[in-house]
Amino acid sequence: MLINLNQNFTMKQEFTFTIYTENQIGLLNRIAIIFSRRKINVESLNTSPSEVESIHRFNIVINETEEVVQKIARQLEKQVDVLKVYYNTNDEIIWQELALYKVPTDLVAEKLVVERLLREKGARAVVIRKDYTIFETTGHREETDSLIKELEPYGLIEFVRSARVAIIKASAGFHEKIKEFEQAEKAPEVIENEYLDQQEKVFSL
Repeated sequence: MLINLNQNFTMKQEFTFTIYTENQIGLLNRIAIIFSRRKINVESLNTSPSEVESIHRFNIVINETEEVVQKIARQLEKQVDVLKVYYNTNDEIIWQELALYKVPTDLVAEKLVVERLLREKGARAVVIRKDYTIFETTGHREETDSLIKELEPYGLIEFVRSARVAIIKASAGFHEKIKEFEQAEKAPEVIENEYLDQQEKVFSL
């Protein structure tokens, strides 16, 4: 059993970092340097507001061993403006990516097979013009990639996919973590007149 755990620790797999930060200029560059120095390719990077006002969150996806991921997490948490870093496997998060597909409008109108395909994939039209139609869909990368292959024979004009957005299944939100920080940073309680009855001891040389 220990052998299997060690193998998992040293095998490369997809990990998603969730990084809570203050919104400071230059932080993205400092975070990117941590990965580039180790020559690690970032598969996906997204930054957005978090559930806590004035605090932002990054979702960064890499393919690495857990041993390397742990070291990166420790380096990230040393950054002044980084509040907390989590890393998770795909089984531990809920994640999605958004994709847009531009196809000729006349082709969509004439080829019922394309319309049926888009409907089966859960795509919806967000822009319809005389020359082209843009469809939108969300899902995992394998799902959005499969639709590319299906549309290519019918004249796919353009494709773009967003970075990953992810929520940790077991997370209670950053509100709870802030409460922990506040409890840890409380100053010790001051007891007034603690040494009032020991004046001779305290002030004697």
